[in-house]
Amino acid sequence: MTLDGSALNGIESLGDLRGRRVLVRSDLNVPLQDGRITDDGRIQASLPTLRQLTDAGARVVLTAHLGRPKGSPDPKYSLAPVAERLGELLGATVAFATDVVGESAQAVAAGLADGQVGLVENVRFEAAETAKDDAQRGAFADKLVALVGPDGAYVDDAFGAVHRKHASVYDVALRLPHAAGNLVLREVEVLQRLTQDPDRPYVVVLGGSKVSDKLGVIASLLPTVDRLLIGGGMCFTFLAAQGAEVGGSLLEADQVDTCRGFLDDAKEKIVLPVDVVVAADIAVDAATSTVAAERIPADQKGLDIGPETAALFSRHLAEARTVFWNGPMGVFEVAPFAAGTRTVAQAVADVDGTSVVGGGDSAAAVRQLGLPEDGFSHISTGGGASLEYLEGATLPGLAVLED
Repeated sequence: MTLDGSALNGIESLGDLRGRRVLVRSDLNVPLQDGRITDDGRIQASLPTLRQLTDAGARVVLTAHLGRPKGSPDPKYSLAPVAERLGELLGATVAFATDVVGESAQAVAAGLADGQVGLVENVRFEAAETAKDDAQRGAFADKLVALVGPDGAYVDDAFGAVHRKHASVYDVALRLPHAAGNLVLREVEVLQRLTQDPDRPYVVVLGGSKVSDKLGVIASLLPTVDRLLIGGGMCFTFLAAQGAEVGGSLLEADQVDTCRGFLDDAKEKIVLPVDVVVAADIAVDAATSTVAAERIPADQKGLDIGPETAALFSRHLAEARTVFWNGPMGVFEVAPFAAGTRTVAQAVADVDGTSVVGGGDSAAAVRQLGLPEDGFSHISTGGGASLEYLEGATLPGLAVLED
């Protein structure tokens, strides 16, 4: 999929919005612990679009998902805490509907005044939101559209969901005048820069658990990048492809041949760990040691890149003018295995050029490790969507917005 900047229209294309209801799809899928938000980064990222709409006098009916409920209401996935936090950040009460398209949602939508925001409950409480059947999704989309009426409009600002053909992302855009929100426009602008004409050297850092999740993006990136640095759990399948002993580390045996093929085709571009931090188990008080990447003891697991690897990766990043980073280098949530991710994140932030953090766990790591977010050119809100865009895949939520 290729998008030039003219393919997506911004909010201004919708004309005068004063007094009109606007259905907005935001990405408010924040982490919760005991009903409390532990990272409000995605809520913060939604604010510019919401403020532009409320300043224009729109009556905003906000939709979003949280977690993966099974297509029916589940209190632990309620957006109620999000409504409260959003109201604090906007400085105005956000009316909250206790259902998605039922009586409560209809009452909230009808009761909005110019410049006010109402949030309906988690759209994934409705099984039709994610249905494969077009008719089921369409019928649910009709109910969402009814919340804003015949004079309504639709704004998609949920970049983290644009790779999903879901009712609130795809089908509503077929039924209403539509535009891309500021966040979506910014994400596409940055990703275009990576795919069309990046300043060189162009270095990509990939981590995370499974290499199988990244096969498409690796195949797409290898012809265009100057270096591909691979850490995280996925590195052990590459190491095994070189004949290394990986002990009890995460290994996708069915992908070893695929990784060997990547190495055969582009060995000069792919940089793998030379040392790793190992332990018998993932624990805060785990006994750790650092070993050569090709000689991990049978009773140990590789849980972070080692200091030599972190330094090696940092040297490649210091030479880069464009960097895309997706996936932590280890189990960064547990202190003994956070050093590699911290060092690489800092090296990405220090890049003299464009530095893009590809959402998901990488964005969470930046915040959890206390690194200043303004040290990066861009922190994406959509890990999966970012990767699929870089693969060249067609993203339904973007394709439907093209005019």
